Amino acid sequence: MKTTGWVPPELGSHAIAPRRVRKGFADESVFSDFRFQAPREDRDFPEVFVCTERMSYDPGETVEFLASTTADRWSMTIYRDGHAPELVKQADGLAGAFAATSPTAYMDGCDWPVLHTWRIPHDMRSGFYRVVSTCERAHGERFVQHHFVVVRPTPQTQKGRILFVLATATWTAYNDWGGANHYFGTWGANRNEGSPILSLRRPWSRGFVWLPDGAPRITLDRAPRMNEMPRYPSKEWGYPGGWAQNYACAGWAQFDRHFAVWAESQGYDFDVITQTDLHARPETLDRYSCVVTVGHDEYWSWDMRQAVESFVERGGNLSRFGGNFLWQIRFEEDGGKQICWKSKAPKQDPLRDDPERKHLVTCAWESPAVGWPGASTVGVNGYHGMYANWGSFTPRGSRGFTVFRPNHWAFAGTNLSYADVFGSEAGVFGYEVDGLDYTFSEGLPHAVPASGVPDSIEILAMSPAVLFEHEQVGSGFRNYIGDDDLETIVSMVDDEPDVARRKLRYGSGMMVSMPRGKGHVVTAGSCEWIVGLTRSEPFTEKITRNILDRFSAE
Repeated sequence: MKTTGWVPPELGSHAIAPRRVRKGFADESVFSDFRFQAPREDRDFPEVFVCTERMSYDPGETVEFLASTTADRWSMTIYRDGHAPELVKQADGLAGAFAATSPTAYMDGCDWPVLHTWRIPHDMRSGFYRVVSTCERAHGERFVQHHFVVVRPTPQTQKGRILFVLATATWTAYNDWGGANHYFGTWGANRNEGSPILSLRRPWSRGFVWLPDGAPRITLDRAPRMNEMPRYPSKEWGYPGGWAQNYACAGWAQFDRHFAVWAESQGYDFDVITQTDLHARPETLDRYSCVVTVGHDEYWSWDMRQAVESFVERGGNLSRFGGNFLWQIRFEEDGGKQICWKSKAPKQDPLRDDPERKHLVTCAWESPAVGWPGASTVGVNGYHGMYANWGSFTPRGSRGFTVFRPNHWAFAGTNLSYADVFGSEAGVFGYEVDGLDYTFSEGLPHAVPASGVPDSIEILAMSPAVLFEHEQVGSGFRNYIGDDDLETIVSMVDDEPDVARRKLRYGSGMMVSMPRGKGHVVTAGSCEWIVGLTRSEPFTEKITRNILDRFSAE
């Protein structure tokens, strides 16, 4: 389709709700006023929401768009997102139809009619295709909603030797559309808990698929002054603007897209699949030499990990530019539902007493309930990492990695030396990071031997992280998380609570190299590595190129 003069559908005036006034209370916070994304379902304020049965499709398949709208007419635009967006479909004047949304749509999905379809051309190249649905309101404003479809590669459409696996399990975990995500929501006896069951057949919360330029990240752009209160830029910007409460925590727009745009701009050929594809179609990896994951990839299934470890053992390579490897999930109903009981799993996951399947209990990988340390797959884990450079989590940290083994091939051509710090100007170290329990010998860090932690791991660079927000003394303020997550992790380990707190409260984020079988793993264990690419930080770019070039050539 010709795209000359094409204007992206996100531009222009977006609809806003009418003004209303309510009481505000001095003890309110983000946690006490949780706001999930849902349809208004009021014909006076037309809106349109679209979802699909699956996230990904093969060329030649027909995508059915399930939709509900209170508008008489609506439009859909589909374009391949990336360094140079490509328009592939435009449909205007589509007939509207309304269908009510269940109050449990977050776990049961949306039972909506098919209002439009798209037959994917047989030669359509793999990628992330943004689906933009719009309708007009009385004064010319447009209601804009975003969804996506991933077009999977086939042997005929494959480009290159790099396979980019999107962190869609983590996107799902944070998507609160319809009432809940894995963290907060309307599940439970008191309708105030996150849901362990999430449907994939529902829309995405606002901000997961598209964000305007300049949308704040979770991390800080500068170090706070002495005694300055902690700041949470994404909450301060997102909440009053109607963006999803967790828009900055996960999603294509905030994380994976940054790598895709950069890699295309650098001339790399790569194909795209979802984590659901990795789980259900592990044979896809056989056609590639390099698998890439980026950003916030917190949630994995047992089968995903097995697929990656087997791929590397056979001679494949894993490039992981991301952080927070922590929770096991599983899929039910042919991949239509994602399950994660998190810290409730040891007592509530239905598989906890199943002798044949209890290894699939959806708890933390390092917990006794599962016992498969993340380091086995990616060289690091979330237990010994966690938070940096936001709120009161190391707010005055370096924001970069300190180099300890500069002679490693990943640093070739950078001129980095021992104890140099790279990436601090861009803030590549932050939000959630992964590390290991470590010790120093002769000035070099080494992983402490532990069950499930390969002895082939080499720590290349690192920086400190913490699992709790430091409580300052001074003017009154509220920390966002405090020590809640520390206590959650402590509840899942065998040690006495005080012992566990001492072991886990301080951690690190690491860049590690790990030979495995005939293949190799390199992890840069920080969610924010990708901003070094977007912000053209030269060391981050060069290191990323070194890894991709070596792994895609093998």
